[in-house]
Amino acid sequence: MHKALFSTGNSNWSTPKDVYRTLDAEFGFDFDPCPLADPPLFDGLKIEWGGVNFVNPPYGRGITDKWCKKAFEEWKKGKTVVMLLPSRTDTDWWHDFIMKANEIRFIRHRLKFGNAVNGAPFPSAIVVFRGN
Repeated sequence: MHKALFSTGNSNWSTPKDVYRTLDAEFGFDFDPCPLADPPLFDGLKIEWGGVNFVNPPYGRGITDKWCKKAFEEWKKGKTVVMLLPSRTDTDWWHDFIMKANEIRFIRHRLKFGNAVNGAPFPSAIVVFRGN
């Protein structure tokens, strides 16, 4: 029963269009290392990212942490990385990587991802790693 409360069985949560448009207007994204595509176009964890990146990674244990580590590494190379993440302040990846970001914007209310009727079963945050 607990599993049903915390998982949809799907790790891909399509970014709400208004959230993306607002962030793109502010940052001017030139790359998305993990676009939704089936099959995936490339493995964003194994390639160089663009100069200004939008990242809404697949969510899940053992998945989100890899994307946060990669985002942190790309930021250390001077790139800007803006992430849409579940607000999981109790996780190792949050403390190891996200707490080092330039900015964390907690989102009021639950986002409606994709074509969902209801809000997500988790809170969300925008995390900004500002590059050089």
